[in-house]
Amino acid sequence: MIDLAALRQDPEAFKQSQAARGESVELVDQVVVADSARRATLGEFETLRANQKAIGSQVAQAQGAEKQNLLSQTKTLSDQVKSAENSLREMDANLDALVLGLSNVVDPAAPVGGEDDFVVLKEVGPKRDFAAEGIAVRDHVEIGELLGAIDIERGAKVSGSRFYYLTGPGAMLELALVQLAMNTAQKNGFTPMIPPALVKPAAMEGTGFLGQAAENVYRLEADDLYLVGTAEVPLAAYHMDEILEGNLPRRYAAFSPCFRREAGSHGKDTRGIFRVHWFDKVEMFSFCPVDEAVAEHERLLGFEEEFLQALEIPYRVIDVATGDLGSSAARKFDCEAWVPSQERYREVTSTSNCTTFQSRRLKVRSRGKDGVKPIATLNGTLCAVTRTIVALFENHQEADGSVRIPKALQPYLGGASHFKVN
Repeated sequence: MIDLAALRQDPEAFKQSQAARGESVELVDQVVVADSARRATLGEFETLRANQKAIGSQVAQAQGAEKQNLLSQTKTLSDQVKSAENSLREMDANLDALVLGLSNVVDPAAPVGGEDDFVVLKEVGPKRDFAAEGIAVRDHVEIGELLGAIDIERGAKVSGSRFYYLTGPGAMLELALVQLAMNTAQKNGFTPMIPPALVKPAAMEGTGFLGQAAENVYRLEADDLYLVGTAEVPLAAYHMDEILEGNLPRRYAAFSPCFRREAGSHGKDTRGIFRVHWFDKVEMFSFCPVDEAVAEHERLLGFEEEFLQALEIPYRVIDVATGDLGSSAARKFDCEAWVPSQERYREVTSTSNCTTFQSRRLKVRSRGKDGVKPIATLNGTLCAVTRTIVALFENHQEADGSVRIPKALQPYLGGASHFKVN
């Protein structure tokens, strides 16, 4: 949720942010009007209540006609107070609905534009020259079938399109990746977590996933619960309605299943396990002081890079453009792994600075020597398992169909150096 006080002071900044996102600028004016009307009605309500109390205190001392007159005024004021209270309640609901429609204010440093207007910040790691090695590049589906690691046909039979089984070495690879990711996070000061994958509407709405992202969310109507598309949701809501005491930041790393409808992706990445309805993920989350959020964002990005480098996967880092941020993020960096079969980089992790947008909606604050203050929230994917498997299989494939196991993963896989063809 945006800061209403900040919007009153500088509505133009919010309009510029909305424009940069490609979202409604007029909504800012609607919020300003609704906020002004609500504050005026609140003033009227408080004046009426004060008059009501003042006259009420006089009734007990009055007698005769004066008392009757005061009682008459009391009844009139009571009706007016109730009317003003009902109007105020309606205005509160209207204002809340409008404010919830506003996205977070974008960071001025974020590149302006749509999905293709990102800025490449760096490229890391050499891309293999498979032709020079005499290797005909296979994609992850063919590799997974040769290894007995991925079964897409039976996944579709049992659950439909964009589902799969990880079998044998594929299943063991997931467990190894998760262990490496969780150990990496714990080493860097994160508390390991396994959160619920079903959350109440307040948690989903509080993190910003019931706005523009609602079409990709699975809802269990009978229970009024949502399946999470990322552990960001239960982690952000972990301290909902709390005032955090003590030192910050508080960092958590969670392993969880993730569920996404992938609405609007018809025809995109239909082959394989790159874009699926369910996958497992290790997600980092940080509650930190507002003035430390930019530095914390860089730290989360660094942890993601550390993980990709341990897997020896070539990647690049992009600064995501404003029109592709998502409603909660003020700025977002993506790490994109090189996928040889597609000869392009594809997103495998991302990290977002959500400033105070989520914490205001979830009512999470911190108490320090300067009193109770807003708090910033940041999230970062350390390992999205299926996409990481895609990048790992394709970048480490050998001519015979086997896959080299990076040294960082070998201790979690019995010391094996390769996944071998059955």
